Amino acid sequence: QVQLVESGGGAVQTGGSLRLSCTFSGLAFNILNMGWFRQAPGKEREVVACMEWTGIFTQYEGSTKGRFTISRDDVKNTVYLQMNSLKPDDTGMYYCAALSTACSETFSGTTSVDAWGKGIQVTISS
Repeated sequence: QVQLVESGGGAVQTGGSLRLSCTFSGLAFNILNMGWFRQAPGKEREVVACMEWTGIFTQYEGSTKGRFTISRDDVKNTVYLQMNSLKPDDTGMYYCAALSTACSETFSGTTSVDAWGKGIQVTISS
C-alpha cells in the first residue's frame, strides 16, 4: 500500500527556514512525479512545488519562487521542501503527494493524485 509520511513542520518567525521531508513507501519512487501542496485556513489546497520523475524539471507557485526548493533522495525514498525567507502567508497545512500528472498539468488545475500524505502544520509568526 502506498504511504507518504511528512515531517519537519513547526512554528518559526518571519524570515526563518524550515525543511519538510516526505518519506515514500509502497511504490517505485523514481518513476513518480512528486508535489507539495498547502492549505491555508479558509482557503483551498494549492500546489506550491512539483518535481517530475527525472528529478530535472521542477515548478513552483509564484509566491514561493526563489524561496522554496523541492528536491529528492532516491536512496532514502524521500522528497524535501526547503523553505527559506518564510512569511506569515506561508502558514498552513502542507501535504506531500504522489502525482500521475505532469507538473504543468498540476499547476493548471488538472491534477491526478495517486496518494496524499496526512499533512503537517507550518506556522509563521510576524
